[in-house]
Amino acid sequence: MSSFRTARTRLAGTAATAVLAALSLTACSDGTGTHDEGAALTGSVSGSTSGSASGSPSGSTGSGAAADSAGSEAAVTSKAPATAKAPATSKVPASSAKPVTCEGSNTRTVAAPLNRPVNHMLLTVTNTGSRTCFLYGYPSVRFTDAQSEPPVIEDSQPQAVVTLQPGESGYASVNLSATDGSGSNGYTADSLTVYFYGRSMSGSVGAAARPSLPAKGVYIDDSIKVTYWQQSMDDAVSW
Repeated sequence: MSSFRTARTRLAGTAATAVLAALSLTACSDGTGTHDEGAALTGSVSGSTSGSASGSPSGSTGSGAAADSAGSEAAVTSKAPATAKAPATSKVPASSAKPVTCEGSNTRTVAAPLNRPVNHMLLTVTNTGSRTCFLYGYPSVRFTDAQSEPPVIEDSQPQAVVTLQPGESGYASVNLSATDGSGSNGYTADSLTVYFYGRSMSGSVGAAARPSLPAKGVYIDDSIKVTYWQQSMDDAVSW
């Protein structure tokens, strides 16, 4: 009898333990357990916060940067300065730059008798104008009472027309008389007029020059000759 009661007591304890275990499992599956609800809440909040923080702000930042960049480029493009134009240069009128013929009104002529070579006189013509001028051919000289112009020494002709920039000088030599006394019809002249040829050499052009002579005058005879205009003094007096 005692054994039977003991067995029943053990059986009842085992059954009670089984019932408690079943109740505990039921509570877990219904989500009514305090610990499980806390874990579920924490997971939900954590997931929601993570999604909002890492999704939305990241997307907004990218769009804002792109918009700012596009706006900056548009501003730079719209404000880019126009290509600067070179300042206009003043053009010199063609008429003022065109060379002219050297003659009495745009030159100064000096006549100077030379000691060497003897019986020679040097004519120096200086451009006093503002434009380049050309000395064509040779000087057409007229001394006091001369009936014609002296002939030119043909071999003295230069390769190019003598060109005078403003302030520059050209030269010609006048062989006044024969050095050996072989000339005839000699006389002393006290005045001189110099005429200038044009390009065609068909006659004098412009104003004539009247350089002064020494007070005692210069002696000339019928052997008188002139050289072509020269660019250098040495070339002029070598004849």
